[in-house]
Amino acid sequence: MAKYNEKYFQSDEMHINNIDDLLDEDEKILWRDKPKKSAFIWSKIINMLPFVILWILIDGAFIFFLIDSGVFSSSPTPLVIFLILFFLIHLAPVWIWLSNIISASAQHKNIEYAFTTKRIIIRSGIIVDIKSIYYIDIQSVNLRVGLIDRMLKVGDIYITGTNATAVLWDIKNPYVITNQLQKIVNDIKTDMYFPNAMRPEENFGYKTKYSNEDKNQTNQNDNN
Repeated sequence: MAKYNEKYFQSDEMHINNIDDLLDEDEKILWRDKPKKSAFIWSKIINMLPFVILWILIDGAFIFFLIDSGVFSSSPTPLVIFLILFFLIHLAPVWIWLSNIISASAQHKNIEYAFTTKRIIIRSGIIVDIKSIYYIDIQSVNLRVGLIDRMLKVGDIYITGTNATAVLWDIKNPYVITNQLQKIVNDIKTDMYFPNAMRPEENFGYKTKYSNEDKNQTNQNDNN
């Protein structure tokens, strides 16, 4: 019967919120980066902007009408308080949009993406959240580059897994990074399903030994 050290799950750290703290002993980082800050903040500004403008125009028209018609000045105080509270609540989409813009810098500070020799690690959130997606579970890797993304030279990488999905926002050199990730996923999944040691000698298979010695060159020769 296997025996485990009772201290295996114990740690002096209340929270581990750095990518490096999560790595296994034999796990290496192939690539790591953050969203391009200017693009990330602009995306928060542009997101919901048409809807917010329309909402402000509609509510602004009602408020102007109530002020111009003298409703606020002639109505009882409870009714005036009710109307003020109503419009404060009704303008909730505007407050949400503003809060997203104000918190964008703090969100960006905590976001980091990493490709390792085993998985993709995503660190995000104002309160730090860390997600791992193992290559064997990845079903698709797709890139989306919108008009604003093209102007800012970034793109969003959408990752679909068996049990999880994730988006890498505002990545610099998006085409290169997407191609590299697709190759890593394909090579490592192939190597897991068809290990080199189990292949016939005449089949050289995929050479899928990745290391962090040269982060610009993620595919190295492996002895079959």
